[in-house]
Amino acid sequence: MRSGNPALKESTFLDLGSGAVVRGSDQAMTLNGTVNKTGILLLLTVLTASFAWSQIQITPQGAVGAAPYLLGGAIGGLILALITSFKHAWAPVTAPLYALVEGFFLGAISSMFEARFPGIVIQAVMLTFGTLFALLFAYRSGLIKATENFKLGVAAATGGIFLIYLVSMVLRLFNINIPYIHESGIVGIGFSLFVVVVAALNLVLDFDFIETGVERGAPKHMEWYAAFGLMVTLVWLYVEFLRLLSKLQSRN
Repeated sequence: MRSGNPALKESTFLDLGSGAVVRGSDQAMTLNGTVNKTGILLLLTVLTASFAWSQIQITPQGAVGAAPYLLGGAIGGLILALITSFKHAWAPVTAPLYALVEGFFLGAISSMFEARFPGIVIQAVMLTFGTLFALLFAYRSGLIKATENFKLGVAAATGGIFLIYLVSMVLRLFNINIPYIHESGIVGIGFSLFVVVVAALNLVLDFDFIETGVERGAPKHMEWYAAFGLMVTLVWLYVEFLRLLSKLQSRN
């Protein structure tokens, strides 16, 4: 099984010593448990995002006071995400911490987009959750199946996108920008639309990962780990919706 989300991969379910699937003794991973854990992480994220939003002054000139929450949330979220990815047994502790820290980042970046494009945040939120529930329905009904070729294609596209973003970040350190893709022209909008589609398709891989964990009787702490992985995809999808909507509104 392949997943474009680096936090969710098949080796997560394997015992590194024997290669056998690790199964919980008394308590195993369940679908309802994973849904509940995901709801908790979403609630924690909303709480800190709302707090950061309330502390930032949104003006026509920009979001005043957003920088500390943006940088702190981004760096803290990255550190906690890496720890959780390598130490998935720690997920019951690190996943809630990740949600809390990531909320500061989302509150800050949302305020920055809202300052430039009033109303964009509620649109991005509705699109994100609309996409989540639409793909969940499509997956459960069998309209979309996570075949091996599907997984490979999504994983390859995800890797390519992050490679482009990485190169773009490095080039910006030297005041060099990759033309078109970050602009509001046809190419830029097309690129953002492609990224949104790939991010959305990663949700299908996340659903498949969770279903596989439940079927294999993964340990109970994997509910937190799977919920964390789903949160990673949702955060990415939300930010990409913000970017796409901002490009569309810039053309008006």
